[in-house]
Amino acid sequence: MTNASETHRRTGEQGTRDGRGRHEGRAPAVGHAQPDDGRVNGRAMPDPQAPPPGRPHDNQAARPQPGTGSPYGGLPVISQDGLPKWLDPVVRAAETVEPLQLSRFLPPSDGGGRQSAVLILFGEGERGPELLLMERAGSLRSHAGQPAFPGGALDPEDGDPATEGPLRAALREAEEETGLDPRGVQLFGVLPRLYIPVSSFVVTPVLGWWRAPSPVGAVDPNETARVFTVPVADLTDPANRAITVHPSGYRGPAFLVESALVWGFTAGVIDRLLHYAGWERPWDRTKQVPLDRHA
Repeated sequence: MTNASETHRRTGEQGTRDGRGRHEGRAPAVGHAQPDDGRVNGRAMPDPQAPPPGRPHDNQAARPQPGTGSPYGGLPVISQDGLPKWLDPVVRAAETVEPLQLSRFLPPSDGGGRQSAVLILFGEGERGPELLLMERAGSLRSHAGQPAFPGGALDPEDGDPATEGPLRAALREAEEETGLDPRGVQLFGVLPRLYIPVSSFVVTPVLGWWRAPSPVGAVDPNETARVFTVPVADLTDPANRAITVHPSGYRGPAFLVESALVWGFTAGVIDRLLHYAGWERPWDRTKQVPLDRHA
């Protein structure tokens, strides 16, 4: 996540994505695991019969509720109409998963922390379902070079942090960081708020379907090194999975995809989404990737 940039240029440092969703110039608990058949695409996506474990989250105030209107006029819309069938497991997971099933780091009970939001944007490319990610600039003081979801802190004009604020912030930050056109994004769900202790961010993950893909790229190279998409098939490939180990003692899931190591908060959310959507494939949890002390 980065602060809002002042520019809205549509050209990126590493490549763009055309109107059909094709990216060009690319450089970066046990559960209902599916058979290791490697099929993850718009026509053969595993669709488990049962929803993920857990009951509906009983603190609904922690999730922004649906509204009406365009992304920047009135309340942003949360709608599941017209979604591709392969997103059904993600919709079910968003409706039933509880905070502690996603992370052990939850927002402070005293209401502290900096309110923020990220956009978890699903699209469909030449290899089927994919996720949009960005790589932070190597010159940044924190999390330099780390892949992440587009997102950032809420601005006052985004509105109420308990309702429409995170929805507007997720779309606004994604536009400012990647240049995507928010009019082509259909918001279809919100995950429980999570917490990043190292930065004191209270993060609302907002789920979106890239209904009408638009060109994307690094808008401000001082903040973003590149913007890229990752096929879900690569994220579920056991060969691309590992555990990162930080000198501080941190251990967490990681993905080695698109010439990048996705770890930390972003990898943790992806890992749990794959798990509760029933897309996870068995992988070697003894495979470790050591992290530098400055990571």
